[in-house]
Amino acid sequence: MLLQIVHFNDPVLRKKGEKIILFDASLAELADNLVETMHAAGGIGLAAQQIGRAIQICVVDLRQTEVDYTWRLDSKKPPKELIMPLTLVNPSLTAEREPTTKSEEGCLSFPDIRGDVIRPDQISVRYQDVQGHAHTLECTGLLSRCVQHEADHLNGVLFIDRMDKSTLATLEPALKALKKQTRDAKKKMV
Repeated sequence: MLLQIVHFNDPVLRKKGEKIILFDASLAELADNLVETMHAAGGIGLAAQQIGRAIQICVVDLRQTEVDYTWRLDSKKPPKELIMPLTLVNPSLTAEREPTTKSEEGCLSFPDIRGDVIRPDQISVRYQDVQGHAHTLECTGLLSRCVQHEADHLNGVLFIDRMDKSTLATLEPALKALKKQTRDAKKKMV
């Protein structure tokens, strides 16, 4: 089922997600719906906050991208087709300080807005799958960037918060327009 994606200035995007403790059929269905919504919107990642739920679950799918990243899942290297789409529940990240990379990012909650963000290139993330099993993913490149972006959402942090002031300044008119659009849409719903 396709879910509604909320846009910038919706308060839920700034909320830290509650830890998930119940691993049942409804959580698996939510994960499937997140993946379906992400694919329909043309994205590579989606977090629960982006569909209006402040809980600790996000999805990532890089099967359609060039492989400019590495990964090890639970100390093994399964084919990416076996691990994606990847659902991360209650993720906890550890990032290597160096090296960092600067790359353009976009976000489904910020339609048509893109900007450069500096992030660590290599991370390790401990998380649970939809059945509650614990895993550790070590990754670099685009996969690392995408997981960091989605994990930020789960903590109420947006990619614009990670941009330098000059990049953010160039986006200010588009951000103001999106804020107004979100505010106007909320008024129509009331």
